Amino acid sequence: MVQKDGSQQPSAALHQSQRDMGTVSLWQFPAMQFRRKPEARLVREYERAVIFRLGRVRTGAKGPGVFWVLPCADAIRIVDLRTVSFAVPPQEVLTKDSVTIMVDAVVFYRVFNPTIAVVKVDNASQATQMLAQTTLRNMLGTKSLTEILIDREEMADQMSRILYEATKDWGIKVERVEIKDVKLPQSLQRAMAAEAEASREARAKVIAADGEMNASRSLKEAAQIMSESPAALQLRYLQTLSHISAEKNSTIIFPLPMDVLSLLISK
Repeated sequence: MVQKDGSQQPSAALHQSQRDMGTVSLWQFPAMQFRRKPEARLVREYERAVIFRLGRVRTGAKGPGVFWVLPCADAIRIVDLRTVSFAVPPQEVLTKDSVTIMVDAVVFYRVFNPTIAVVKVDNASQATQMLAQTTLRNMLGTKSLTEILIDREEMADQMSRILYEATKDWGIKVERVEIKDVKLPQSLQRAMAAEAEASREARAKVIAADGEMNASRSLKEAAQIMSESPAALQLRYLQTLSHISAEKNSTIIFPLPMDVLSLLISK
């Protein structure tokens, strides 16, 4: 088509031809991709592969071993089935008896259903860690300081049960929880140390008093027996002399009975 100024303008047929070629190219591109050969993927013994084909998850995770995927249609997520551990950062907790402490823990878990762990939660590991932190704070807030210090194993079991019930719908099984450390304020540590020292001293005094009471009771019984038996008193006198002579002292004082002493004085 020739314009008035002499220049030529592309015809409508040429524009239509170009549009048709673009449409054919857009349809041919995915068709060419689908004609690509399947690719082999390897999954280890402790792994499983969750496959999404055209956006829809395929039934059953693949593995272990080799399987085939369509590069243009399949998206793969590899999930580790081994037991994993993570440390819960120290949490500042106010106990039931209004004591501020720092407590940390360790959680052991594993994935038992890879498909659910990928489909139902965005990041199963991160979600489990955040849940462990909040569970630890909430649980310790209902306990007194004495209960926390004494019943650490029971608290760990309770936390493990709570996490198991909360994460089983995510395809995760919490196997074990351990309370690592309970940190007390310095002032409270000094007060508890002083209390423990006072308690030990009190027990020592009670033990000493009981010993003195038993000893005095035994001495009283021995004196009563000796007063009733002069022969026993004389035997004890001879035993005392024997002990004194064994010590090899240069000076030995012999006690005299009062009746003998009075007889000597009268003469």
